Amino acid sequence: MTANGWLQFLILFVLLLAFMRPLGIYIARVLGGERTFLSPILRPIERLIYKLSGVRPDEEMSWREYSIALLLFSFVSMLLTYLIERAQHLLPWNPQHLAGVAPDLAWNTAASFTTNTNWQAYTPETTMSYFTQMVGLAYHNFLSAAVGIAVAIALVRGIARKESKTIGNFWVDTTRSILYILLPICLIYAGALIEQGVVQNLKPYSIVATLEQPSQTQTIAQGPVASQEAIKMLGTNGGGFFNANSAHPFENPTPFTNFLQMFSIFIIPAALTVTLGRMTGSAGHGWAVFACMSVLFIAGFTTVYWAESQPHPLLHGVDQHVSTLQSGGNMEGKEVRFGVSQSALFATITTDASCGAVNSVHDSFSPLGGMIVLANIMLGEIVFGGVGAGLYGMLIYVVLSVFIAGLMVGRTPEYLGKKIESYDVKMAMLYVLIFPLVILVLTAVSVLSPQMGLSSLTNNGPHGLSEILYAFTSGAGNNGSAFAGLSANTHWYNFGLGFTMLIGRFLMMVPMIALAGNLAQKKSVPPSPGTFPVNTGLFTVLLTGVVLIVGALTFFPALSLGPILEHLLLHAGQLF
Repeated sequence: MTANGWLQFLILFVLLLAFMRPLGIYIARVLGGERTFLSPILRPIERLIYKLSGVRPDEEMSWREYSIALLLFSFVSMLLTYLIERAQHLLPWNPQHLAGVAPDLAWNTAASFTTNTNWQAYTPETTMSYFTQMVGLAYHNFLSAAVGIAVAIALVRGIARKESKTIGNFWVDTTRSILYILLPICLIYAGALIEQGVVQNLKPYSIVATLEQPSQTQTIAQGPVASQEAIKMLGTNGGGFFNANSAHPFENPTPFTNFLQMFSIFIIPAALTVTLGRMTGSAGHGWAVFACMSVLFIAGFTTVYWAESQPHPLLHGVDQHVSTLQSGGNMEGKEVRFGVSQSALFATITTDASCGAVNSVHDSFSPLGGMIVLANIMLGEIVFGGVGAGLYGMLIYVVLSVFIAGLMVGRTPEYLGKKIESYDVKMAMLYVLIFPLVILVLTAVSVLSPQMGLSSLTNNGPHGLSEILYAFTSGAGNNGSAFAGLSANTHWYNFGLGFTMLIGRFLMMVPMIALAGNLAQKKSVPPSPGTFPVNTGLFTVLLTGVVLIVGALTFFPALSLGPILEHLLLHAGQLF
């Protein structure tokens, strides 16, 4: 652990604090239908989109109508992506003449990008054509991020509104999220990446002679990378144009692009806490939620950074200490140019935010470092979380925290003037229980199936369990990163993880939208002396405690059999 590593963390956090408030206010204005500085340019385009698609922007939807529109839209777009993958050998922009994607892999990839997961059980540069990358996958990077923002705003409207039967219009929310938020930022972002050296072209791959042996050749993959990289990070999608993801110099060539990518993962999720405070009329509540996220983020990064900075206990007689000539600590699976600090920070951010992009190999982290990045996802991707998804996931925990506080004082729980009743708690618990259920059941099935699950492992023992557990946790959490020792391009994992991703996205969204609809119908009651305030430091402590306790009670037994046991055996001299 070095002063430079902590300085880079501090700079990122300070810039996050500086930019999140203006962006959060802007998002609130956009999705509240207010005029912004981009309205003169984009409002005519927005109206044209509504006219061509038959959308009536003034007609709002009930929670059931909102859910149906969301599910139908996602199904159709997923089917379109599947067909593009299968037929890519017949479509343009395929200079490498890549074949159509196999049915099970195409299904898995379509489900992955529809759900904002971007799990990639394939090598992108040898599997997907430029057309598939741009029209099928990058298209979903925008749409899935916009859907996440739309659903989060629908829940915030449900909290803010009084005696209302509607929570907004799905088509309007999604259109505005893309048109006013994601597209303008990505245009500037992609330009900055190109200036830094990220590739952007439609040329065939280059075949060059190697320096060591000029008689041998090497194929250099390239393509429209920068345009995908921008939304990949900003939309917390994470799927790389190259198999090495953000460790590849064509995706992440400089220290500045590395910093920019980490910052862009967190900026919209952080800004949405400001949007929450503005739309509900309680700025303090938004900051209390942000404080909870920040505490969990700082604790996670500190632990990962410390764990990865420790010398490997079985490398005797080797200098593993930090010096001017080496990073020290555990450098396996890490880029020398990023070192331990930026690898640990990137890993913490990408697993906190359900992004899944990586600039190092999580499978090569120490047992404790790997446990923390896995635990970040197990908390439900609510430490800032995915774009939109992080906010609505955290708000589920807010409802549970308010309910627990009410029980402790013997009063009906209240949340920003709304009484939290049995239906609200049932929907919140349904959301919370679906997540571990799909993870633990499918992990158990895989572990007990030598032909289906265990045959894909390259590591045995507790680390092998961690690889399987990480895969299903990543899928259900819509993260997309992996312990790469698992060979997941099999029928079992393609179909199993595909369903896991869909359940973790849509089956959890529906009860949350139902909660939004129920809250919107409620009357607002004035605060009383027994009302638990949700804009104080005490509430932040309670909320943080609920998140940790629920996560620990749910997943601690599985973590004990995986990374914790591996850590103990490592110090006893055993490797896996």
